[in-house]
Parts: sequence; C-alpha cells; structure tokens
Amino acid sequence: MEKEGKMVTIYVMGKKHRVPAGLTIMKAMEYAGYQLRRGVGCRGGFCGACATLYRVKGSYKLQAALACQKVVEDGMYIVQIPFTPAEKKLYDIEKIRPTPNVFVEHFPEITRCLSCNTCTKACPQDLMVMDYVQAALRGDIEKVVELSFDCIACGLCAIRCPAEIVPYQVAQLARRLYSKYILGLSEEVEKRVAEVEEGKFDEELEQLKRLPPEELRKRYESREIRV
Repeated sequence: MEKEGKMVTIYVMGKKHRVPAGLTIMKAMEYAGYQLRRGVGCRGGFCGACATLYRVKGSYKLQAALACQKVVEDGMYIVQIPFTPAEKKLYDIEKIRPTPNVFVEHFPEITRCLSCNTCTKACPQDLMVMDYVQAALRGDIEKVVELSFDCIACGLCAIRCPAEIVPYQVAQLARRLYSKYILGLSEEVEKRVAEVEEGKFDEELEQLKRLPPEELRKRYESREIRV
C-alpha cells in the first residue's frame, strides 16, 4: 500500500502533473483539473468508455487499460481514447443465419489473424480474444460467446491488432446469433416485453421521473436484485 501523502508524476497528453499515489488514471486526471466529459461512464470497469494507452518510465512499450481501473505509476505517460474509429459492419440479423461461414462472410479480415495474441494482451478484461477470433474462424458460435461474454467493447483489441481485425464486433455478432437462433427468448422475457408494450409500467415510470435525485438514489441502492 502506498504511504499516505506520497505523490507521483504523470504526463497527460505530454503535460506534467503531480498527483497522489494510489489514484486510478481517471481520478488522477480529475485531481489534476481535467473535466472528463467524454471517455468516462460507469467508473467501475463495465462500460468500456475510458480506453487508455500509457507508457511507464523506462519502458518503450505502449500498454492499454481502462482509466477507471489502472492505478497511476510514477513517470506514466497517458493518453485517453474515448472512441475507437473502427469500421462498423452493417447486417440485418433477421436475414442472416448461424452457418459455419457466417463470421468469414461478414468479417473476412479474421482470415488474416496472425495468432500474435496482441489483442488478448490489450484486453483490460483479461479475455482470450485471439482464441475467440480463432473460434469464429472455425464457425464455433457458442465458443465465441463463451470466451467473449465479458467483453465491454472498449475497442483496445481493435486498436492493437496488426491484421486490422475488430474482434469485439465479431463477438457482438456471435452473441446476437446465439441469442436469436440458439438460446432463444425466455418465457419471462417475452412476458415482460408484452407488459411494457401494454403500458403496465407507464404510471410507475412517470412517478420515477418526478422524484428528486436523492430519492432515486435511495430507491436504487435499496432495490431487490434478482440473480
């Protein structure tokens, strides 16, 4: 554990700052005076909005992390990437089927995979990204879903891939196909959708809209969580 009061030096977009040791990159940037209006979301490592590249003192390697997870180090150089400009593949989920070639048809670039594992090393969720890309090549939808289940689409795998693959989009297609054609909707989900469409919750939603933030927070924190 860092000693109380210890400070470290970080560089944000090349500008030097002194911040308390033990802070995450996100909190350190806010301590330094940055107002984070982009590249910040849940603050808990689940939304993927705060993708960050950094280099530590004495190392030539560029490393990847989420700013809300990674703790600052002395001499760290930081740059945030609040948006990954990856090409978005368009398809109609109603018209495609879970065939063995579905991934190659929509993402032919996966055939260029070098098996270098750079995508896996970049993943802040410690997912086996290269393995699910290889599963996609084999047409194994269920394996892709299993290995990519915790993907938060931060985009770091795509940024680091030398073969210009966008793995998280491959994973999204797998989960959509699995949900629609293999797993299917549960009776409970279908029932709830029908209730929403019938307006069962309209009055309750209107009441929630009129509540002050303090009461909303209280209700949220005391809600019953079903697992």
